[in-house]
Amino acid sequence: MNGTYAGKTLQEYIDAEGKEVLGTHCRRFRDFPILTKFIDAKDNLLIQIHPDNRYALKNEGQYEKTEMWYVMDAGENAFLYYGFKKEISKEEFAKRIQEDTLLEVLNAVPVQKGDVLFIESGTIHAIGKDILIAEIQQNSNVTYRVYDYGRVGKDGKKCDLHIEKALAVTNRVPIVKDKSSYPHVADCDYFTVDKLNLDGNVMKKLEGTVSDASFASILMLDGEGVISCQGETLEFRKGDSFFLSAGSGTYTVEGSCDALITTIRAKAAPVRVGIAMGSSKARIGLVDIQQQLLATETVEMDTQCSPQEMIERIAKAVLGLLEQQGIPMDQCVGVGIGVPGTIDRIQGIVCYSNNMQWENVELVQEMGKYFPIPLRIANNADCAALGEAAAGAGKGCPDVIMLTIGNGVGGGIILDGEIYEGKGIGGSELGHMVIVEGGEPCTCGRNGCLEAYVSVPALKREAKRATGKAWTVQKIFEGAEAGDAALKEVTEQYVRRLGTGIVNIVNIFRSQLVLIGGEISEQSSAILEPLRTIVKKNCFGGQKGELPELEAAALGKEAGMIGAASLL
Repeated sequence: MNGTYAGKTLQEYIDAEGKEVLGTHCRRFRDFPILTKFIDAKDNLLIQIHPDNRYALKNEGQYEKTEMWYVMDAGENAFLYYGFKKEISKEEFAKRIQEDTLLEVLNAVPVQKGDVLFIESGTIHAIGKDILIAEIQQNSNVTYRVYDYGRVGKDGKKCDLHIEKALAVTNRVPIVKDKSSYPHVADCDYFTVDKLNLDGNVMKKLEGTVSDASFASILMLDGEGVISCQGETLEFRKGDSFFLSAGSGTYTVEGSCDALITTIRAKAAPVRVGIAMGSSKARIGLVDIQQQLLATETVEMDTQCSPQEMIERIAKAVLGLLEQQGIPMDQCVGVGIGVPGTIDRIQGIVCYSNNMQWENVELVQEMGKYFPIPLRIANNADCAALGEAAAGAGKGCPDVIMLTIGNGVGGGIILDGEIYEGKGIGGSELGHMVIVEGGEPCTCGRNGCLEAYVSVPALKREAKRATGKAWTVQKIFEGAEAGDAALKEVTEQYVRRLGTGIVNIVNIFRSQLVLIGGEISEQSSAILEPLRTIVKKNCFGGQKGELPELEAAALGKEAGMIGAASLL
């Protein structure tokens, strides 16, 4: 109504200020979490049903629609339809719709001012005539129309009904109205509603607090007065609505009024999906609040497929894993994805991934076709480092740098517990620092990069050059340990070059911990001690400065999944 955003929409305000104004509990929602309405029924409204999440997501691409009705006013004989009087079969339900006898088995609930009904998905319901209702609902528009009293519109036609879908989702057993939400008016995973009543005499002032966890939506049902917050005071009357952004602190309401205060509570037992994509496999993990993997799945990557086809495969594998584990979509607070290459985290785009042969792939947009929840992406090496910092060898350490060495060399930098990627697109590419000018060609197009010398293919290349034979990484190190002179020289040179890269990193970032992850970390017993010696000898200031610890990553292939989930 006034100030900087006078005349703007709520969405314009959120876009300008950032989603932080909604609060930390709202991070799990892609859209604004609730809808608030006044419904003034002068005639009986049509009878309808809302599907549950599983059905709605599969068939409509939206969440279910859980809602609460607060009766603001009602005529003398007003009623609402709420469930069935008795249990009926699916066949009887269909027959009664066809024969216009459905009303005979519906449960008509008399209502008066102040009554509250909580409408869960699957419950057949309708608002009767001569009722004014305040409705607070989950942000969804999935509604199946069942019956409209045989009425016709101005065009002389009956409205379209959704009989088959309604038959599939309706709970045909009588609803037991025992959903007490005390001390709240309503409380569910999607919203919590509290009632405010000031009589203007004994109770004429309320003081509340809006924390960083959730915004507060205050809907004035009756009366008038003033509301104050952050040094600003506005008058209110019946029908006014106020949005108090998360972190607003103390507010006061004074006067004589009834109001509903809606907030969003923490998700009960949330699950996050973490996807670690690589050139050969995509690993999918379901991660709980304790950073533990509940279940995993692997999808083979195929560079012959288009990115869209590959994304569809991965998405369907996620959906299958959730179904297999009996975890509904609404239990998931988001999907995090780690991808090799140059990533635009803000726009959700894979700008360039040479290993996957992807370019300008709108990953978040494509994956969002399958998941109506927040999605975040980052470089896969960053995700692996974040996973180790959150739950692995770097747990409790705010500054961690990790080199993930496999088919390539990824670098993840965690500073103050957050991924560091600079101000531009792309993030850190520690594997593409040059350590040998004019050296071996690298997959990035340059020559002499760290990746060109210490990746797994590079190690195998040098071993074959030295011996004329193909070797696995394990056999290379076993041969060196057994005294094979050629392989010993290969591994020593490998460690020296990796040490050069680590010294460069330490001189720049001075982190508390440097981790070696990926396939090469399986050889930690052979490489860590000589690497520590190189770091002590060659880092600027040597042991006079504070040198980082050097360790192997602890989580192995789990790090990328846990780290991707930790993006949320």
